[in-house]
Amino acid sequence: MADAEFRVEDLSNGVKRVILTGAWSLRGVQYNFSDLRDHLAAFFGNPFTHWDLSGVEQLDSAAAVMLWTGWGKHVDQRMLLRPEHTALFDMLAALPAMNSFAAGRGSLMAPLHRLWNKYLEFFDHLVGFLNLVGNLMFEFFYILRHPRNIPFKEISANFYKGGVQALPVTALVSLMIGVAMGYLMTLQLRKFGADIFIVNIIGLAGIRELGPILMSIIVAGRSGSAMTAQIGVMHVTEEIDALSTMGISRTLRLILPKVIGLSLAAPLLAFWTSAWVIFGGMLAARMQLGISMEFFLDYLPRVVLPVSLALSVFKGFTFGVLVTLIACHFGMRIKPNTESLSASTTSSVVTAITTVILVDAIFAIVTRRIGL
Repeated sequence: MADAEFRVEDLSNGVKRVILTGAWSLRGVQYNFSDLRDHLAAFFGNPFTHWDLSGVEQLDSAAAVMLWTGWGKHVDQRMLLRPEHTALFDMLAALPAMNSFAAGRGSLMAPLHRLWNKYLEFFDHLVGFLNLVGNLMFEFFYILRHPRNIPFKEISANFYKGGVQALPVTALVSLMIGVAMGYLMTLQLRKFGADIFIVNIIGLAGIRELGPILMSIIVAGRSGSAMTAQIGVMHVTEEIDALSTMGISRTLRLILPKVIGLSLAAPLLAFWTSAWVIFGGMLAARMQLGISMEFFLDYLPRVVLPVSLALSVFKGFTFGVLVTLIACHFGMRIKPNTESLSASTTSSVVTAITTVILVDAIFAIVTRRIGL
């Protein structure tokens, strides 16, 4: 394609016509939009100048914005445009209407405008999330009727990546948390001569709360962000569009294996994390209070009932499903640009952790009389 150029013709009564030719696009490197804008400034200021864009081979949004601004943000009969150019300028004309709330940014209604925009954004996310859950349910019943189509390889791969590979980091973090919490608890219990109750505190807190919560936070930051980024990169590289073109369900091949794989690994990770929290508390009790590990393990089943362990496993399963669904939801909403990729990945992790904490609070209220 030729470089962006223009020439001026004189019409009757001193009216001039500016004829644009070549590729008016940022892809070109032989010109500068600033220079072109300076050369066209005199014609932009003349309301009688005619413009002919029929010879423009390529017009991107950057060039269109430059011309649109110079024309006073409107198109009339003085502009000769191609159909594709008309569509581009129509899009630019619609932008102020889309940002109508921004006009009152400096007014007293600005906080209400921002609150309304946040409400619309939340509602849009909620509808998209429910749509994702609905598609997953359809695909789940489909593979129940057609067991041959179960993606065993993808499920096992996600189980390994989200579960097995997370064992070292969850063990290390849980051990440190258990030691820190046990050390602080022993300092307080020693003042009241209630050393034995360190087993109750570490056992109940580790199994019912810290295990599932720590697991979900680590999984959200580690596996959840990876899932969002993976699906987002597939959007950027148009791999998801290729799946749709080939008639392959993206929900069945991408999202369902992640949900099943991580939901199976999460309860095991929650149990693993709880065990290391308790082990850290045992070390602290041994060093600070002189309570032997044998006594700790012998007394632990008396204060931690099996129902608490079952609750921990159920919470781990629920948190695993939530983290995976949120990660996939934000991944499917990524637009084909790097800014959207980074923003959605960050939002995925923050939303997943916040949701897990809120759900855990609901669990704590509902099950406050169970196993205590």
